[in-house]
Amino acid sequence: MRICCFLLCLLLSVTAIAQQKQVQYTMTKEQLEAERKKIQDAINETQQQLDAVKNDKKATMSQLRALQNKLAERQRLIGNINQQLDDIDNTIRSSSKEVGSLKQKLEQLKVRYAQSIRYSYETRSSYDMLAFLFSSNSFNDAMRRMKYLKKFREFRKQQVEQIRITQNQLQHKIGVLNAEKAQKDELLTTQVQQSQTLKQETEQQNEVIKELKGKESQLLKEIEANRKKNANVNRAINNIIEREIQKAEEEEKRKATLATKTNPVVKPTKTGTETKTDNATPTANRRTPAAPAQPLLSTPDDVELSANFESNRGKLYWPVEKGYISDHFGVHPHPVEHQVMIDQGGIDIQTAPGATARSVFEGVVTSVFVLSGDNESVVIKHANYFTVYNNLTNVLVKKDQVVSVKQPLGTVVSNEEGIPTLNFQIWKAGSKKGSTKLNPEQWIGKAH
Repeated sequence: MRICCFLLCLLLSVTAIAQQKQVQYTMTKEQLEAERKKIQDAINETQQQLDAVKNDKKATMSQLRALQNKLAERQRLIGNINQQLDDIDNTIRSSSKEVGSLKQKLEQLKVRYAQSIRYSYETRSSYDMLAFLFSSNSFNDAMRRMKYLKKFREFRKQQVEQIRITQNQLQHKIGVLNAEKAQKDELLTTQVQQSQTLKQETEQQNEVIKELKGKESQLLKEIEANRKKNANVNRAINNIIEREIQKAEEEEKRKATLATKTNPVVKPTKTGTETKTDNATPTANRRTPAAPAQPLLSTPDDVELSANFESNRGKLYWPVEKGYISDHFGVHPHPVEHQVMIDQGGIDIQTAPGATARSVFEGVVTSVFVLSGDNESVVIKHANYFTVYNNLTNVLVKKDQVVSVKQPLGTVVSNEEGIPTLNFQIWKAGSKKGSTKLNPEQWIGKAH
């Protein structure tokens, strides 16, 4: 009986562990499916913009960047499928082992049940049963024998129930195994299709690069023009941040001077214990307190805003509702003229026609300026952080205006190829002339 109870408990424990593993796998599988859907949506969005660019039969940089983004997303999609295949393979191996264990267990249960039936058959005579009871030495002994017979009948029922449970588990696990194999076949088919599409898109990209290489002189002129434009933008932003720092330092000095005037020094006179007040501070005590090392963090509100901005690293909203990063931050080779290095102060985001730029975080508009043409730029201060939104028109905010998260700033302007492109930057103010450009891709979240 103890062995029987132990087997029953073991069976229930194995079942619970198997169900828990199944739940954990389902969660992982759902996450992968959700990620695959997001990647596919990104590919479809890029394809829509690529179709718009293709209306111009000539190859353009915008077309190339759209293709590059599409290829990157396609590779992510294939990586996602491969991960799903690995997980399914692990599940199939695990399920196959469980099926084998369940089959073995079922056979053992059947053998034991058959032994129990044979024993019952051999002792089926009611006379023998009565003889077993009447051969008791006492009434208590007879009661113990009755309980034994009752437990024996319950043991047989438990054996039948264990066999039934094990058979159901086996059938369910075989069904799961077959479903996983079918999904694996489906994913393998999708993987082959995506790989073929990736190859076609790579060839298409190479054709665009080849056509653009025939416009080398024009490309070099555009590169130089963009370099000058970026330098002007960087210079303007540096000047804005320096002015903000200088303004903060002057405000701190003014407060320190005012504090000195309103708290005159008391010094003793030469006549006895009598003292008098002298508003003229001794030379040794006339030092104005030094400005803080970080003047833009001079108040508790500034410190809190800066901390909130930092805590949202990787979770900031995108500066546009839809779009993809067409040019990345930092120094990197030009996609066509690889010998030419591009120093990108922020990121370029190609978006939909008529798209509106929006603030990624709460702050104060510290500047709205125009460098060339009609394109406007908006700079928003978040304590000692600054976000910059270039290539705008119809700007909706003004200097010193307080803005909230996702507040509209203006309409994104189309580039020379007719594609709405926003240049977005993030700066951190340091000491004077020591501001740092940050990589926006490390600050904005995955979802728009």
